[in-house]
Amino acid sequence: MSSAQTLTRRTVVIDRVLGGIERVGNKLPDPFMLFLLLFAITAVASTAMAWANVTVQLPGTDETTVIKGFFTAEGLTWFTQNIGVNYLGFPPLATVLPILLAVGVAEKSGLLAALIRKAFGSAPRWSLPYAVAFVGVVGSIMSDAAFVVIPPLAALVFKAAGRHPVAGLLGGFAAVGAGYSTSLFVTSLDALFAGITTSVTQNLPNAGSVVTPVSNYFFNVVSALVLIALAGFIIDKILEPRLGRQGIAREEIIDDGDVSGAAVMHTRLTDTENRGLFWAFVAGVVVAGVILVGLLLPDSPWRNEDGGFLPRSPLLSSIVFIVFATFVIPGLVYGKITGTIAKGSDVPRVMGHAIKDMSGFLVLAFILGQFVALFNFSGIGSWLAVAGAGGLESIGLTGFSAVIAFVLLASLLNLFIISGSAMWTLMAAVFVPLFVLLGYEPAFIQGAFRVGDSATQVLTPLNPYMIVLLTMLRKYEPQAGLGTVIARMLPFAVTFWLAWVAVLSVFFFFDLPMGPGNGIMIPQ
Repeated sequence: MSSAQTLTRRTVVIDRVLGGIERVGNKLPDPFMLFLLLFAITAVASTAMAWANVTVQLPGTDETTVIKGFFTAEGLTWFTQNIGVNYLGFPPLATVLPILLAVGVAEKSGLLAALIRKAFGSAPRWSLPYAVAFVGVVGSIMSDAAFVVIPPLAALVFKAAGRHPVAGLLGGFAAVGAGYSTSLFVTSLDALFAGITTSVTQNLPNAGSVVTPVSNYFFNVVSALVLIALAGFIIDKILEPRLGRQGIAREEIIDDGDVSGAAVMHTRLTDTENRGLFWAFVAGVVVAGVILVGLLLPDSPWRNEDGGFLPRSPLLSSIVFIVFATFVIPGLVYGKITGTIAKGSDVPRVMGHAIKDMSGFLVLAFILGQFVALFNFSGIGSWLAVAGAGGLESIGLTGFSAVIAFVLLASLLNLFIISGSAMWTLMAAVFVPLFVLLGYEPAFIQGAFRVGDSATQVLTPLNPYMIVLLTMLRKYEPQAGLGTVIARMLPFAVTFWLAWVAVLSVFFFFDLPMGPGNGIMIPQ
């Protein structure tokens, strides 16, 4: 059988698999309707369990929890009185919104894009794959904008350096998508995950350490460094050579079949932009210096009663403020120097744009808040946790194998539920209490979820940015399809998943802290 026939058969198999995934995924409702449906199921189930007088006793307590029904006098009264509280009390809102405002200033002022262009433009030719990997993995700081900004810039830089632009394009997308849940920096995603985790642990006895936006920071830093190295290696040694063997065009192909070498984006910064970056850096150093001085003071108000910062202190409760200041002050300085923020009224304008970009999440948060609140009110979450923990114990699946099974489940669900916040809300409601009962810190389970939440999202046609990438790819390869993209994303997804699980294993077996004040197992 010729190599061409083998390739054709392989393409047919890939297309069949992708078609099956797409058909199954298309049957799922959008996240809002999905959680509305789950809310209705929980309401009916809680009512049936209440009528059956189902109770649950959490280990470590003497109290028996009675399941409360939604369609009862008590349940309906609770809901009608608390629908607004359930929404505004949804913990992620209190952490995500301030950080979004700050990141909005840094992004809309042009600071984040300038930093990316600076990182690309100053990288030598041999290091470009690793520069793209670095910018892609930490690019989640820009939220979903990273999927649109980083790949074409990476293609442009590769082309200017005489390397294959498609390798930059695909490598940039893979690094952003497959490494989306980790970064060297604290992002709004950290705040979002921490808020969701907190919302499902607040009613649990002995729920371990408080989960904050930095509770996975140590794990994130190690994961990011490993994934950056792997992504750079794959781009350099696997993706780019294969593109050469396949004869993929290095120039954009226009409608008449000719090629165009015209660049539509610029990586070199202007003198004004460079000056803005310099003073933004100075502003960032000043902010860090002020915070550091405040921490080092013997009577620092950020210390706890014992004079330290761990496991709980005003410092850890002030993480949102610290992240806010770290983004907004350099962003304002950069915007003022470059003219993107010329007057005071521009500040609320760019903040408003940031909130507008997240309006979909604000709408989704309404039903997420109702679902989480009903889960807590009814007691179903506690019942599922106890029943699930007992089931795992009965089959002997309580150690690290249970964590791996959890990661696998998250990876599979990630093929169909692209929204990380929606999927973590769904999984955290059941699995965080379950693993808490098995003795695991919520922050550790949240870290395990990150692995499954990222690695496979570059493989699913349900990722809307796959279509954006395919459009960019067809400028070089007009016949490319979703199967083409997925085939080239597979080395990243599989390698990232295995390496990330290996990092999680190291933290687990060596009992390393996931972040400040957050370990693996709940202290007994």
